[in-house]
Amino acid sequence: MKPKISLITLGVQDLQRAIRFYREGLGLPEHETESDGVAFFKLEGAWLSLFPRKELAKDIGIQDDSPSGFSGITLAHNVASQDAVDQVLKQAVAAGAELIKPAEEVFWGGYSGYFRDPEGHYWEVAYNPFMDLT
Repeated sequence: MKPKISLITLGVQDLQRAIRFYREGLGLPEHETESDGVAFFKLEGAWLSLFPRKELAKDIGIQDDSPSGFSGITLAHNVASQDAVDQVLKQAVAAGAELIKPAEEVFWGGYSGYFRDPEGHYWEVAYNPFMDLT
């Protein structure tokens, strides 16, 4: 297996709301598709997909018995400065996200904060002075 993630799929309750948040709120470029039942956003190095949560569980072959709460997974968006962390968090909140943890200097020497998108997915926005992950 190559050390690569090609696609991250978020199972969402309200597909249209999620599309608006990522496309209009965060400004991610949406990929045109023939289907109304899925959305794709091209990222640098991977793709983000939004798919109805019940349909995603069905595709996996599992029961969706945990429609809310922490799934144990976070997504991360790294930026080039502390100011950029603050700017992205403000943008996300203005688009409808909930600020979970305001940006602060963290134990590992960086600067980060967290927001939760309107569908409940947690994102870390971080500046890492030791590794260029931007």
